[in-house]
Amino acid sequence: MIVTLLVAAAAAGWVDAVVGGGGLLLLPALLVAAPQLSLPTVLGTNKLAAICGTSTAAVTYARKTKIDWGVAAPSAALALLCAGCGALLAGSIPPEAYRPVVLVVLVAVAVFVTVRPAMGRAEHMEKRTALRRGAVVSVAGGLIAAYDGLIGPGTGTFLVLAFTAIVGADFVHGSAMAKLVNTGTNLGALIVFAATGHVEWLLGAGMAVCNIAGAVIGARMALRKGSGFVRVVLLVVVLALIVKLGAAQLGISWP
Repeated sequence: MIVTLLVAAAAAGWVDAVVGGGGLLLLPALLVAAPQLSLPTVLGTNKLAAICGTSTAAVTYARKTKIDWGVAAPSAALALLCAGCGALLAGSIPPEAYRPVVLVVLVAVAVFVTVRPAMGRAEHMEKRTALRRGAVVSVAGGLIAAYDGLIGPGTGTFLVLAFTAIVGADFVHGSAMAKLVNTGTNLGALIVFAATGHVEWLLGAGMAVCNIAGAVIGARMALRKGSGFVRVVLLVVVLALIVKLGAAQLGISWP
């Protein structure tokens, strides 16, 4: 089971670095491999591994590509607070309450990305208006960050799409900014989970090492292969999330 978790952590780091959605792999692996842990402890331990991978990916992107700090920095700062607030509610809201909403959003995202193949292939700086900048900070640093603290699967994917659709980033630059914000969401949630004793530190540290390795490989691949590659991975991750949440909604239990 430990080997399974380490492999899942590495794979999650790769997916998170490219387009987000690593929680689709790591959270179910934790739930299966460590059934004795409460849901908040599973989420807290996942955040310990995830923050190491996302921060490593963020540094890798920052070194190799240009980041719009005017958008990314305030989004990350707000995300730190909102993810912490979401983490305070973790375990108190049943999945049945939000799963249908997330499922509908994911289906809409899959359709949107499929019917607009040009989206995210090139930057559209004309969209960087003050109104759109404020909107993406509110959506990415507020709404999506709170969701990440609460439960989190698909957060990185939602962040990439927010930066792409709202302020016209291409998928590579959108993913770069998403990693910075995701680092903020993971840190905000981790602080709350740690303060309430919901982190398995030794297990989380082992997964963090593997998560970092996967993140470095994923970020470098995304930078080398470009937006077309990121778009394909994004669609695969979104479809996998739809299948996973749809099965859960229908009462089909599988890891």
